[in-house]
Amino acid sequence: MVCRMQCSSPGPRKGRARPTGRTGRPRSAEADAAILDATRAALVELGWGKLTMGDVAARAKVAKTTLYRRWASKNELVVDAVAVLFDELELPDRGCLKDDIEGVVLQFAALLARPETKTALMAVVAESTTDDALRNRIRSAVVDRQKRLVVQGRERAQRRGELPKDTGDPEGAAAAARSVDMIFDVIAGAVVHRALVSGEPVDAAWAARFTTLLLGGLGSLERED
Repeated sequence: MVCRMQCSSPGPRKGRARPTGRTGRPRSAEADAAILDATRAALVELGWGKLTMGDVAARAKVAKTTLYRRWASKNELVVDAVAVLFDELELPDRGCLKDDIEGVVLQFAALLARPETKTALMAVVAESTTDDALRNRIRSAVVDRQKRLVVQGRERAQRRGELPKDTGDPEGAAAAARSVDMIFDVIAGAVVHRALVSGEPVDAAWAARFTTLLLGGLGSLERED
């Protein structure tokens, strides 16, 4: 049916030029990186309330129209500036699930300790409490993207025999997705609360005890003590 529709489509009208491909200037990765760097620097220096698109453009040495071609608002720009930082997180294979979790927890804590991450993340989270569109963008650009680490860790642990394998049916896939969501929420929530709310250190000792609790439950901490 698609082929018949394509074959029967009328050709270009006489006197009207056919499009030759993508129009406009292609996006520059270097310009994007400069803009996002400038956004984080401005946010640390000025704070959310004083940050403007014009200030970011001046710092990045680009026209303000360049920013608006890429991001419709300051909210979108700051979320993307945060998201690329979290894309730096990795899950190296350290030999066992416990060590893998401890490693990513310490990476995450180190990222949150950076002024640009802390300031930007807390600013967009605060704004999102009254802005549903911003909350949805945070979910898609940061939260959903970083769930890749949980998926990768579960699959690796399943190959090692440390976790049971998922079933291949739709019910099993749904259960696996729920597990990924829960694991992500527990790890991210605990580390963010410890680092940014309580202001307590996330060091190797804390990461080890947290991982023991995550894998073994409350009783495991009692036995460890």
